Amino acid sequence: MRRNEYLPEGAGPLFPENQSLATLQEAMEQQTVLEGMAVRCGSRRDLTVRFGGYEGTIPRLDAIHPAISGAERDIAILSRVGKPTCFTITNLSVDGGGKPHLQLSRRAAQEQAIAWLLENSEPGAVLPARVTHLENFGAFVDLGCGVTSLIPLENISAARIPHPSARFRVGQDILVLVTGIDSDACRFYLSHKELLGTWMENAADFAPGDAVTGIVRGIRDYGIFIELTPNLSGLADWRPGLESGDAVSVYIKSIRPDTRKIKLQIIQGLGPAETMPALKYYITDGIVENWHY
Repeated sequence: MRRNEYLPEGAGPLFPENQSLATLQEAMEQQTVLEGMAVRCGSRRDLTVRFGGYEGTIPRLDAIHPAISGAERDIAILSRVGKPTCFTITNLSVDGGGKPHLQLSRRAAQEQAIAWLLENSEPGAVLPARVTHLENFGAFVDLGCGVTSLIPLENISAARIPHPSARFRVGQDILVLVTGIDSDACRFYLSHKELLGTWMENAADFAPGDAVTGIVRGIRDYGIFIELTPNLSGLADWRPGLESGDAVSVYIKSIRPDTRKIKLQIIQGLGPAETMPALKYYITDGIVENWHY
């Protein structure tokens, strides 16, 4: 798969300062996707974007592609203020005093990004993305120019988590796996856990007798599930005083590849985990086929 030509908003450089009007004219003629900073949203929900020493206006209807959030989702427009925003220049005029007036379209930039994604991605494709916001049911990510899609909570990792904030932070650059495409609706269905390795790949980094740290992810009457990596958990005997999200040090008693089970012994609790586990990607590009955990 070719490298994505349309980066998530904020991932690319802002339009350089002190550019000539001729440069803007050329960008308009070629419909080049640019990026500036949204500095204001008026009462009519028009966005003002500052870039290269200029200011331009994105009308409300051009602020977001309807396939992403819908034309009536004004909150999606309001939330752009103070953030890098992609756009194309749709009209450039100069008044009698030599001041340029620029009309911009974020929707046009998103249409380009969607067209590229539809042409160049397929189920199994690995794409770069940026986390935009987190909900109880999953994480929304930007695939390019503000084209957002959802990673459902259950698809984030093999190790269960209570909320996407246990795995991601807003603004984090990650990789995602395309699981399906609805071309008519311009929608992309995503997963993430397949890129974090199989059980065997993760278990290969550990051995019986090791003492390591982990995070409590589930407490049951029969034991406590400890996450060793985002795609690998083990079971320890029940122990009082621990809560989900606590960091612990554990002793690895056994690793059973035949049953894909790891037996742990908790050494001590370390209090609430202060950092998220690092993401280690075992697959970073290409097409994923027949993934088996």
